Amino acid sequence: MERPAPSVQQPWRRASRLRKQPPNAGAAGSHERSPTVAQGEAHLIDGKAVSARVLEEVAAAARDLVARGVRPGLAVVLVGEDPASQVYVGAKGRAAESCGFHSVQHTLDAATSQSDLTALVEKLNADPAIHGILVQLPLPAHIDSSLVLETISPAKDVDGFHPVNAGLLAIGETGRALVPCTPAGSMILLHEAAKALGLKLSGMDAVVVGRSNIVGKPMAQLLLAESCTVTIAHSRTRDLPAVVGRADIVVAAVGRPEMIEGAWIKPGAIVIDVGINRVPGEGLGKNGKPKTRLVGDVAFEAARQRAGAITPVPGGVGPMTIAMLMKNTLTAAQRMAR
Repeated sequence: MERPAPSVQQPWRRASRLRKQPPNAGAAGSHERSPTVAQGEAHLIDGKAVSARVLEEVAAAARDLVARGVRPGLAVVLVGEDPASQVYVGAKGRAAESCGFHSVQHTLDAATSQSDLTALVEKLNADPAIHGILVQLPLPAHIDSSLVLETISPAKDVDGFHPVNAGLLAIGETGRALVPCTPAGSMILLHEAAKALGLKLSGMDAVVVGRSNIVGKPMAQLLLAESCTVTIAHSRTRDLPAVVGRADIVVAAVGRPEMIEGAWIKPGAIVIDVGINRVPGEGLGKNGKPKTRLVGDVAFEAARQRAGAITPVPGGVGPMTIAMLMKNTLTAAQRMAR
């Protein structure tokens, strides 16, 4: 596989400043300091605005590619009728169309066999009009998800879950891997926050709370590539408050509502909250059912009083995931167009 240009495959290195900056941003020598002192409420990292900018850049690059006779193509495969999956797949399809991509959705019955699903994936692997393939998870219990994901061509694995892409990322070949979308988007937001605070990531102490193959592990690899000192923690880490409390960067991806308390956050730290959890709200909705609300893995209000910058939930990391899926599809198309 050829190495893509850094501007294509390492988008987190291209982040620009946030629109709002704290009063001390840009002060002399500020790029070398550690975020140890908070000043008022944390700066909010606007994932919606950043994702919109990424999508605009992708659409512009896609137009250039179309002018050369190549239209990026994304195929999304949905098995079953899971409501959340249907919403996600619909949003991905709309984003692909807004970027000018060729967008295809395959909706299969929940009883679809393993062999039929892998046969469809193989067909998409061989289709020159398709540059990115995404099989929406979770799959029905009778299907081996790992086997299906490994059937996807690594060159078309825009989710970044194939062992080849995971292996390239693990050995530091970020320029050759297709990087999982949520960690890639989180890195862009992290760069946004660091620049807004007048900081450099190199040498910072980063703690990733969560060890999944989808977010935690690849996030740690990306932070290592930025010369951070990285700890992967999780729900069974001994004295988790102390581990989190020493971190200049906290990435929360543990999947437990507000598990990370505000008091744990080091004053001035950058907090990237990947968690999206639905919890009971107050009162009843128009349908007469109890209201719910979305929260992250971090106790937001308390953490905001200590952190230097923080992503809200919703409106933080979430919008970046689809934007980076479009970015990966563009990257795959650019590689195949060479």
